[in-house]
Amino acid sequence: MKETLRQDPMAPWPAAALIDALALDRPSPGPGDPLPPFWHWLYFPESVPVGQTGRDGHPAPGVLLPETGLPRRMWAGGALDFLAPLPLGAPATRRSMAETPVQKTGRSGPLAFVTAHHEIAGPAGVAVRERQDLVYREDPAPGGPPTPPREAPTAETARQAWRLGSADLFRYSALTYNAHRIHYDRDYARGVEGYPDIVVHGPLLATLMLELATTALPARFAAGFIGHFSFRAVSPVFADERFETCLAAEGDGARLWVRAADGRLAMEGTVA
Repeated sequence: MKETLRQDPMAPWPAAALIDALALDRPSPGPGDPLPPFWHWLYFPESVPVGQTGRDGHPAPGVLLPETGLPRRMWAGGALDFLAPLPLGAPATRRSMAETPVQKTGRSGPLAFVTAHHEIAGPAGVAVRERQDLVYREDPAPGGPPTPPREAPTAETARQAWRLGSADLFRYSALTYNAHRIHYDRDYARGVEGYPDIVVHGPLLATLMLELATTALPARFAAGFIGHFSFRAVSPVFADERFETCLAAEGDGARLWVRAADGRLAMEGTVA
């Protein structure tokens, strides 16, 4: 497995900017404050020369992630263990590696699955262990039938309504240095990847699910004291589409999901 090591000074500004971008009810963070869970996506940006980017704006296959022979990269989900605080203003390192692609054939044709692993260490040692699940597939067939959606649960004990426009998605793309064109280029999203509009970032949906957990269950998850979080993307959410993050408490943890305006399930996960 190819391994890379990145360092970041963990400046407070990106976290403060995300609070403003999402109008969150949080104080602006300063040096020494702990980074909320999953906000590490704001840090350790990956940059490659423009000649090493693919058609979708990501680094080209084979640069940071292995070549699969398939053009469409989709973020399927992952799992994280939060082991120690990551204080802002204290330098941290991220060690990353990707496994060899696993080739399969699904109902829509050939697929390739890539698992990436990240380990982030701060002043107290390893703080975050993350597994990212990526799937690569062929371009959609013109006029092909859409995948039937799954219906989302309705038995939540807490929920939060959201609607994110193109400016919101641009700001999140900028803060995470995410150049994937499905999040800002409508012509590309529609004409090449077959979506009806630009797509809300999967990591952003996951961040909003955890935000609900920390506000709805403060006695359990206050100050970001989350041990384990796993999640799976089910269906995309699009710009200006209303959706809700939902939570149902279960034992010492909770089930989380994102429900789109038409009732379809967009993302599901568990936290403990």
